[in-house]
Amino acid sequence: MSDTWTPADIPDQAGRTIVVTGPSLGGLGHHTALELARRGAHVVLAGRSEAKLAETASALRAEVPAAEVDRLVVDLSDLVSVRKAGARAATFGAISALVNNAGVMGTPQRRTSDGLDLQLATNHFGPFLLTGLLLPQLVASGAGTVVTVSSQMHRLARRAPLEDPRTVPRRYARWTVYGQSKLANLLFTAELDRRCRDQGVPIKALAAHPGFAGTHLAANGQYGRASGGIASVLDGAIRAVSQSAAAGAWPTLMAVTAELPGGTYLGPDGPAEFAGHPAVTVGSKLARDPAAARELWEISQRTTGLEFP
Repeated sequence: MSDTWTPADIPDQAGRTIVVTGPSLGGLGHHTALELARRGAHVVLAGRSEAKLAETASALRAEVPAAEVDRLVVDLSDLVSVRKAGARAATFGAISALVNNAGVMGTPQRRTSDGLDLQLATNHFGPFLLTGLLLPQLVASGAGTVVTVSSQMHRLARRAPLEDPRTVPRRYARWTVYGQSKLANLLFTAELDRRCRDQGVPIKALAAHPGFAGTHLAANGQYGRASGGIASVLDGAIRAVSQSAAAGAWPTLMAVTAELPGGTYLGPDGPAEFAGHPAVTVGSKLARDPAAARELWEISQRTTGLEFP
């Protein structure tokens, strides 16, 4: 592998089944899945809409005609949907890697059917449950990898989300909650890796962040759409000053495919980690708090009704 990592360093992925959540066309998940398919992986696209999954699958096959692609419908904000998806995923056999990429950003206050905050449900509790449900298949691969996509916005969080997740706050600060959900990604990664290592489970957990990548995430979060009126203005402004979504996927791709120890966190190597080639980085002090990681894990087990590993 060269000193400066690029997708050219991805080794042959033939024989590996990799699940990628949040693969909307043009986003980080799409570009992650594309490069993995290009290297021969069997890619499972996991997202809310069958129509959008089909759209991304077609785009992958247009660039990689021999791509082996499957689809898995799952709404990560809905724990019932996640459980159903976990059962359907059994047909894929051993899973080499799970990429927890899907997320929402800065959405208005909304509670899910499970009584959870939408951002925390989609960005943390749903992925927590999906990871646990797929754990036997990850173990079956002999060397499973779980990569969870966080964000530099985790640094906005002044405390970990350790309150009762079903208690509705009096005041809602959407960006603070988003930051907490991204902090949860890093705490989850650290605790999952520690538990698997301590218990001899053949799985390693890593995290990555895309820097400032030009995706539709912010516009979708603010306005519920990526185009039309002010949503188009915001979307265009972000794309004008950010690196591409394809480049934003590089840290995730490196985490999935490179020989790295569990617990590694990757992000762009440029100023403020906004853009650049992927490199090892560190999260905030809060993100490295083992007591918070253990407590969040226990809360997540109670909330989802699943204990693992």
